[in-house]
Amino acid sequence: MSNGFSLAATAEPRVATPGLNKATLVFVLMAVVGISAGLYAFYAGHHNVYNNTREMPWGILISSYAFFAITSTGLCLLAAISHIFGGNSLAPLANRMVWMSIITIISGFTLIGVELESPWRMAIYNITSPNLTSNIWWMGTLYGMAVGFMFLEFFLILTKQYKLAITLGVLGALAEVAANTNLGAVFATLGGRPFWYGAQLPIYFLASSFLSGAAATVLITNFAFAIRKQKMSDTVYKGVQSAAKVVTLMLLLIIVATAWRFISFYVGGSEGGRTAATALISGPLASNFWIFEVCIGLLFPIGLLVMTKMKSIPAMTSAAIMVLVGQFFSRYDLVVAGQLVPQYSGWDNLPTYFSYIPSTSELLVTMAGLGVAGAGFMLGERFFGKAFEDHGEH
Repeated sequence: MSNGFSLAATAEPRVATPGLNKATLVFVLMAVVGISAGLYAFYAGHHNVYNNTREMPWGILISSYAFFAITSTGLCLLAAISHIFGGNSLAPLANRMVWMSIITIISGFTLIGVELESPWRMAIYNITSPNLTSNIWWMGTLYGMAVGFMFLEFFLILTKQYKLAITLGVLGALAEVAANTNLGAVFATLGGRPFWYGAQLPIYFLASSFLSGAAATVLITNFAFAIRKQKMSDTVYKGVQSAAKVVTLMLLLIIVATAWRFISFYVGGSEGGRTAATALISGPLASNFWIFEVCIGLLFPIGLLVMTKMKSIPAMTSAAIMVLVGQFFSRYDLVVAGQLVPQYSGWDNLPTYFSYIPSTSELLVTMAGLGVAGAGFMLGERFFGKAFEDHGEH
């Protein structure tokens, strides 16, 4: 068996139809326009282009970064689990999951790269002056390691060196878990932000990664066959059903975690945390919370999956889309609600809530993340499509 790699062996010319090429171009243009808006912020000044303030320094770009990073973790973990325990129903989907795990974390890095005012300092001082007591340092370092492991893993998959690929996949998954929980700890260790502070968020982020990753798996697998106008094989269909079962289980856990999180604020939590929770339940973020996070993101998809018993591909795909939309808003609500309440509430006539609405540039940059993810998916199907179908010897 040859260990060489050639695009001719993995590419799928049938995916390069005029219609799909146009769709890829649309995603690329979304990325270019959004990144251009982000680059413009370096010239005009982030404070002039983004609606972040000293009181609310984090906005939709941070929440969108978290969304992509958490989704990447879930894809990586599910791929690693399916590779380690070869022969399971998720195995036929694993190679595509590895690729999209790389793409989604690159989407996240794209957003954080133009959100930071001096991203080059991060690259320089991360190495020359590491702060081992900083959660953000560990998060960046571990995500960087994870990307390196996943790139190597994917190359080994392409060259059919599956045993070594599994090892790299496990290392990548461990790095992703550590990075993901550190991302949660970035919020959870801020004592001045009672809505975030506590031990729940790192575990909540990990649970969210399984939910987002499983939903993304259902979605990308269905899209992969839809763009080919090809019916799923029985093995792939069973794999999608397994991913949908993971979605259902994690939806149940996230519903319970969300309920107890809010209960805790009203039965002994701090006043600041309770005020932030109220912003979601009946305040300025109520529409986001009830419509998108709770109904569209949690209740509707679990109801749809249970009623159809995970036997309908359109139903599973619809549920996956709803979950990802809900998770996007969930990250946004978490980031914004944690900062809406003034830290010195009650002093100097401060308002009950600060105001934050994403600027046009912020929305364009967020669109860039979706563009990178979409273009990465389409290009992956075009150039590595045959490798995604090959899951032997794992």
